[in-house]
Amino acid sequence: MFELNIAQIFGLLSFTLGILCFYQRDDRKLKIMMLLLQLNNVLHYGLLGAWTASLSSLLSVARTGLAIRTKSRRLAYLFMLLSIILGIWVGDHWTDMFAILGSCMGTYAVFCLSGIRMRLAFLLGAIFWLTNNIIVGSLGGTLLESTLIIVNLNTIYRLYRQRQKTPA
Repeated sequence: MFELNIAQIFGLLSFTLGILCFYQRDDRKLKIMMLLLQLNNVLHYGLLGAWTASLSSLLSVARTGLAIRTKSRRLAYLFMLLSIILGIWVGDHWTDMFAILGSCMGTYAVFCLSGIRMRLAFLLGAIFWLTNNIIVGSLGGTLLESTLIIVNLNTIYRLYRQRQKTPA
């Protein structure tokens, strides 16, 4: 199913960057690491020939870069609309929708949410991306999203515990 080649090496790099990303408790640091992760994913999915996922990652680069500096529901909805329109245009099969849905969840999360709620939205997005990665044959992406689900749950728990310890 998985053949180790240059595309998979970029996928394994995404795996490493993704783990570093979701261990961040600080939202800004998380978004900066996510920007690096998405840049790498553009190459990874492009090399796999998964054009919808590559395009979704490219849009994620732009949206995450903007989200580092601003929170905006309008920008979130604009990027979500772009993801859907371009994803349908580039997509070859109905299963390409998993990348689009994952991208939309990430977009809403970085622009409209913070803290635990942002990470819960990322969790749902990770489920969509895991499904996409299994379908397109991304070894690094499959490992990444499987691990991110666990790491993200751990970070959510740590943030929840931290919130419980902090006096109101």
